[in-house]
Amino acid sequence: MLFDWNLLSVSFITVFLSELGDKSQLAAIALGGSSSSPKAVFLGTASALVLASFLGVLLGEGTAQILPEQLVKGVAAIGFALLAMRLLWPDTEI
Repeated sequence: MLFDWNLLSVSFITVFLSELGDKSQLAAIALGGSSSSPKAVFLGTASALVLASFLGVLLGEGTAQILPEQLVKGVAAIGFALLAMRLLWPDTEI
């Protein structure tokens, strides 16, 4: 089994960019600024992200075994479209 470096880089870039400026990063900034041990904050936040990503991969793998790929992509596309509409028109009820 060869290691897929392209998939690794795409996964890294996607997660890295999506995590920039989100609430977990703001929480890490707040904890790091008020803590006497920033290394512990780093290890705690990094391990939490690794665990959350691991659970997401397991859920995605399990979903892929049960549901057709096109259905999963369609549901994800509709979900993202609904989120985008909610962000663009916050006063509307969706």
